[in-house]
Amino acid sequence: MVCAFLVNSQQLFLCLTGYERKWNLQTEQTSLRFYSTGMTLDNINKPDIDRIIRVDHAGEYGANRIYAGQMAVLGRTTVGPVIQQMWNQEKDHLKKFNELMVTFRVRPTILLPFWNVAGFALGAGTALLGKEGAMACTVAVEESISAHYNNQMRTLMEEDPEKYKELLQIIKKFRDDELEHHDIGLDHDAELAPAYSLLKTAIQIGCKAAIFLSERI
Repeated sequence: MVCAFLVNSQQLFLCLTGYERKWNLQTEQTSLRFYSTGMTLDNINKPDIDRIIRVDHAGEYGANRIYAGQMAVLGRTTVGPVIQQMWNQEKDHLKKFNELMVTFRVRPTILLPFWNVAGFALGAGTALLGKEGAMACTVAVEESISAHYNNQMRTLMEEDPEKYKELLQIIKKFRDDELEHHDIGLDHDAELAPAYSLLKTAIQIGCKAAIFLSERI
Protein backbone atom coordinates (compact mmCIF):
# COMPACT_ATOMS: atom_id res chain seq x y z
CA MET A 1 0.00 0.00 0.00
CA VAL A 2 1.42 3.38 -1.04
CA CYS A 3 0.51 4.97 2.31
CA ALA A 4 3.05 2.75 4.00
CA PHE A 5 5.85 4.57 2.20
CA LEU A 6 4.80 8.07 3.28
CA VAL A 7 6.90 9.15 6.23
CA ASN A 8 5.60 12.73 6.39
CA SER A 9 2.65 12.87 8.83
CA GLN A 10 0.72 15.27 6.64
CA GLN A 11 1.14 13.07 3.56
CA LEU A 12 0.06 10.04 5.57
CA PHE A 13 -3.06 11.84 6.81
CA LEU A 14 -3.98 12.92 3.28
CA CYS A 15 -3.46 9.45 1.89
CA LEU A 16 -5.46 7.73 4.63
CA THR A 17 -8.36 10.18 4.38
CA GLY A 18 -8.54 10.17 0.60
CA TYR A 19 -7.70 13.84 0.18
CA GLU A 20 -4.31 13.46 -1.49
CA ARG A 21 -5.51 14.42 -4.97
CA LYS A 22 -7.44 17.42 -3.63
CA TRP A 23 -4.36 18.59 -1.73
CA ASN A 24 -2.18 18.39 -4.85
CA LEU A 25 -4.63 20.54 -6.79
CA GLN A 26 -4.79 23.15 -4.04
CA THR A 27 -1.04 23.48 -3.57
CA GLU A 28 -0.79 24.86 -7.08
CA GLN A 29 -2.88 27.89 -6.04
CA THR A 30 -1.17 29.98 -3.37
CA SER A 31 -3.88 32.62 -3.00
CA LEU A 32 -6.99 30.51 -3.49
CA ARG A 33 -10.07 32.01 -1.80
CA PHE A 34 -11.88 29.43 0.28
CA TYR A 35 -14.66 31.44 1.89
CA SER A 36 -17.12 34.12 0.86
CA THR A 37 -15.82 36.25 3.73
CA GLY A 38 -12.48 36.67 1.95
CA MET A 39 -10.26 34.24 3.85
CA THR A 40 -7.22 33.12 1.87
CA LEU A 41 -4.04 31.35 2.82
CA ASP A 42 -2.31 34.70 2.41
CA ASN A 43 -4.42 36.82 4.75
CA ILE A 44 -5.13 34.55 7.71
CA ASN A 45 -3.10 34.24 10.89
CA LYS A 46 -1.68 30.89 9.78
CA PRO A 47 -0.02 29.84 13.07
CA ASP A 48 -3.23 30.43 15.05
CA ILE A 49 -5.44 28.74 12.46
CA ASP A 50 -3.05 25.78 12.30
CA ARG A 51 -3.23 25.33 16.07
CA ILE A 52 -7.01 25.67 16.14
CA ILE A 53 -7.72 23.20 13.36
CA ARG A 54 -5.04 20.71 14.45
CA VAL A 55 -6.27 20.51 18.04
CA ASP A 56 -9.96 20.47 17.06
CA HIS A 57 -9.35 17.67 14.60
CA ALA A 58 -7.50 15.72 17.30
CA GLY A 59 -10.27 16.42 19.81
CA GLU A 60 -13.03 15.24 17.52
CA TYR A 61 -10.96 12.19 16.57
CA GLY A 62 -10.51 11.37 20.25
CA ALA A 63 -14.21 11.91 20.97
CA ASN A 64 -15.09 9.46 18.21
CA ARG A 65 -12.83 6.86 19.76
CA ILE A 66 -14.36 7.46 23.21
CA TYR A 67 -17.86 6.85 21.90
CA ALA A 68 -16.62 3.81 19.98
CA GLY A 69 -15.34 2.39 23.26
CA GLN A 70 -18.60 3.14 25.04
CA MET A 71 -20.62 1.50 22.29
CA ALA A 72 -18.41 -1.60 22.42
CA VAL A 73 -19.49 -2.09 26.04
CA LEU A 74 -22.97 -0.54 26.21
CA GLY A 75 -24.15 -0.66 22.60
CA ARG A 76 -26.78 -3.31 23.27
CA THR A 77 -28.12 -1.78 26.46
CA THR A 78 -30.96 0.71 26.80
CA VAL A 79 -28.51 3.62 26.72
CA GLY A 80 -26.93 2.43 23.47
CA PRO A 81 -29.16 4.56 21.18
CA VAL A 82 -28.35 7.67 23.21
CA ILE A 83 -24.61 7.08 22.89
CA GLN A 84 -25.01 6.32 19.18
CA GLN A 85 -26.85 9.60 18.61
CA MET A 86 -24.03 11.58 20.21
CA TRP A 87 -21.43 9.55 18.31
CA ASN A 88 -23.14 10.32 14.99
CA GLN A 89 -22.76 14.04 15.67
CA GLU A 90 -19.10 13.57 16.53
CA LYS A 91 -18.61 11.75 13.22
CA ASP A 92 -20.00 14.81 11.43
CA HIS A 93 -17.63 17.05 13.39
CA LEU A 94 -14.64 14.92 12.46
CA LYS A 95 -15.65 14.87 8.81
CA LYS A 96 -15.72 18.67 8.74
CA PHE A 97 -12.31 18.99 10.39
CA ASN A 98 -10.89 16.44 7.94
CA GLU A 99 -11.99 18.83 5.20
CA LEU A 100 -10.61 21.90 6.99
CA MET A 101 -7.25 20.17 7.48
CA VAL A 102 -6.91 19.97 3.71
CA THR A 103 -8.40 23.37 2.94
CA PHE A 104 -6.01 25.19 5.28
CA ARG A 105 -3.05 22.85 4.68
CA VAL A 106 -2.70 21.90 8.31
CA ARG A 107 -0.69 18.86 9.34
CA PRO A 108 -2.35 16.55 11.87
CA THR A 109 -0.88 15.98 15.29
CA ILE A 110 1.61 13.12 15.34
CA LEU A 111 -0.20 11.87 18.45
CA LEU A 112 -3.25 10.55 16.56
CA PRO A 113 -2.22 6.90 17.02
CA PHE A 114 -1.99 7.49 20.76
CA TRP A 115 -5.37 9.26 20.91
CA ASN A 116 -6.81 6.34 18.95
CA VAL A 117 -5.89 3.88 21.69
CA ALA A 118 -6.33 6.22 24.66
CA GLY A 119 -9.75 7.43 23.52
CA PHE A 120 -11.14 3.93 23.04
CA ALA A 121 -9.68 2.79 26.36
CA LEU A 122 -11.23 5.76 28.18
CA GLY A 123 -14.63 5.15 26.61
CA ALA A 124 -14.64 1.42 27.26
CA GLY A 125 -13.12 1.75 30.74
CA THR A 126 -15.70 4.25 31.98
CA ALA A 127 -18.51 2.25 30.33
CA LEU A 128 -17.45 -0.77 32.38
CA LEU A 129 -18.50 1.26 35.41
CA GLY A 130 -22.00 1.21 33.99
CA LYS A 131 -24.20 3.74 32.22
CA GLU A 132 -23.40 6.31 34.89
CA GLY A 133 -19.66 5.96 34.36
CA ALA A 134 -20.00 6.43 30.60
CA MET A 135 -22.15 9.51 31.10
CA ALA A 136 -19.72 10.93 33.67
CA CYS A 137 -16.99 10.62 31.03
CA THR A 138 -19.22 12.39 28.50
CA VAL A 139 -19.91 15.25 30.92
CA ALA A 140 -16.22 15.70 31.74
CA VAL A 141 -14.99 15.57 28.14
CA GLU A 142 -17.74 17.70 26.62
CA GLU A 143 -17.40 20.34 29.32
CA SER A 144 -13.69 20.60 28.57
CA ILE A 145 -14.19 20.71 24.80
CA SER A 146 -16.95 23.33 24.92
CA ALA A 147 -14.79 25.56 27.13
CA HIS A 148 -11.92 25.16 24.67
CA TYR A 149 -14.19 26.05 21.76
CA ASN A 150 -15.24 29.18 23.66
CA ASN A 151 -11.59 30.20 24.01
CA GLN A 152 -11.03 29.70 20.28
CA MET A 153 -14.08 31.77 19.40
CA ARG A 154 -12.81 34.55 21.65
CA THR A 155 -9.43 34.50 19.90
CA LEU A 156 -10.96 34.71 16.43
CA MET A 157 -13.44 37.40 17.46
CA GLU A 158 -10.65 39.55 18.86
CA GLU A 159 -8.64 39.28 15.66
CA ASP A 160 -11.28 39.71 12.91
CA PRO A 161 -14.84 38.41 13.40
CA GLU A 162 -15.86 39.20 9.81
CA LYS A 163 -12.92 37.49 8.14
CA TYR A 164 -13.30 34.37 10.29
CA LYS A 165 -17.10 34.44 10.22
CA GLU A 166 -17.63 31.01 8.66
CA LEU A 167 -15.01 29.31 10.81
CA LEU A 168 -16.64 30.91 13.86
CA GLN A 169 -20.00 29.53 12.77
CA ILE A 170 -18.57 26.02 12.51
CA ILE A 171 -16.94 26.19 15.93
CA LYS A 172 -20.07 27.65 17.52
CA LYS A 173 -22.26 24.90 16.04
CA PHE A 174 -19.93 22.21 17.33
CA ARG A 175 -19.66 23.93 20.72
CA ASP A 176 -23.45 23.87 21.01
CA ASP A 177 -23.50 20.16 20.13
CA GLU A 178 -20.94 19.44 22.85
CA LEU A 179 -23.00 21.35 25.40
CA GLU A 180 -26.01 19.29 24.36
CA HIS A 181 -24.02 16.09 24.95
CA HIS A 182 -22.94 17.46 28.35
CA ASP A 183 -26.58 17.98 29.33
CA ILE A 184 -27.57 14.55 28.03
CA GLY A 185 -24.92 13.04 30.29
CA LEU A 186 -26.32 14.83 33.32
CA ASP A 187 -29.85 13.78 32.40
CA HIS A 188 -28.71 10.16 32.28
CA ASP A 189 -27.34 10.03 35.84
CA ALA A 190 -23.69 10.96 35.28
CA GLU A 191 -23.48 12.32 38.81
CA LEU A 192 -24.38 8.90 40.20
CA ALA A 193 -21.17 7.37 38.87
CA PRO A 194 -18.76 5.96 41.46
CA ALA A 195 -16.47 8.75 42.74
CA TYR A 196 -18.02 11.14 40.24
CA SER A 197 -16.09 14.25 41.26
CA LEU A 198 -12.75 12.44 41.31
CA LEU A 199 -13.45 10.73 37.98
CA LYS A 200 -14.53 13.98 36.33
CA THR A 201 -11.48 15.86 37.60
CA ALA A 202 -9.07 13.17 36.43
CA ILE A 203 -10.61 13.06 32.95
CA GLN A 204 -10.53 16.84 32.60
CA ILE A 205 -6.88 16.97 33.61
CA GLY A 206 -6.23 14.47 30.84
CA CYS A 207 -8.24 16.59 28.40
CA LYS A 208 -6.19 19.69 29.22
CA ALA A 209 -2.97 17.76 28.65
CA ALA A 210 -4.28 16.38 25.35
CA ILE A 211 -5.24 19.88 24.17
CA PHE A 212 -1.86 21.30 25.12
CA LEU A 213 0.05 18.56 23.31
CA SER A 214 -2.13 18.36 20.20
CA GLU A 215 -1.86 22.12 19.59
CA ARG A 216 1.93 21.89 19.49
CA ILE A 217 2.99 18.47 18.25
